[in-house]
Amino acid sequence: MKKRKFLFPLVTFILSFACALFVAIKVFPNNPFTGAKQEKVAANKFKDGDLIFQTSESPQCEAVRIATNSKFSHCGIIYDINGKWFVFEAVQPVKLTPIEDWIKHGRGSKYVVKRLKNESALNPEILQKMKTYSQQFDGKEYDAYFEWTDNRIYCSELIWKIYKNVAGIELSKLRELKDFNLQDPRVQKILKERYGNDIPLEEKVVAPSDLSDSNLLKTVVDTY
Repeated sequence: MKKRKFLFPLVTFILSFACALFVAIKVFPNNPFTGAKQEKVAANKFKDGDLIFQTSESPQCEAVRIATNSKFSHCGIIYDINGKWFVFEAVQPVKLTPIEDWIKHGRGSKYVVKRLKNESALNPEILQKMKTYSQQFDGKEYDAYFEWTDNRIYCSELIWKIYKNVAGIELSKLRELKDFNLQDPRVQKILKERYGNDIPLEEKVVAPSDLSDSNLLKTVVDTY
């Protein structure tokens, strides 16, 4: 009888753990949730669904920064996955990155975190729907051509579409490529490499700076 009393709680615990593990694997199955060590970050800095911005080190990111007259060239959305902080970002490929690793990829490990002023707009149900919706982009190729399609995707486009298509929140107005500063030689070089002489000047575009300047957001962390 004693064995049975102890056996039932043990079986219940194992089944509960297996169920939780299944849920963790089901959401973003291509990302390393188990065994991934994370350095301690101040958890109270972040909330599920926050946006995080940085200046990345690459010729393309430098061109983005110049073209948009902004210090930011890359951004992602912060997700709490089973008590660990990740940044869902459009790089090559689109993926979840442990937040400490993401921060280290930026120039000087500097970053800014922004949050909706109306924090209640992202309730637990909406946040779960955002994570579910995000799965369709997981593993997709990065869009170096900045096309407004879902075939490939870039960082600020990813965030804009998640907020708009799930929460119904349009963080910023869309612009056209011709609206940006395209005259700088460094920007011209990237454009020439990407498009040759056929630059899609009327392509819909959203830049990291458009999101960071959104009047719907407030700054909650700024390490610059």
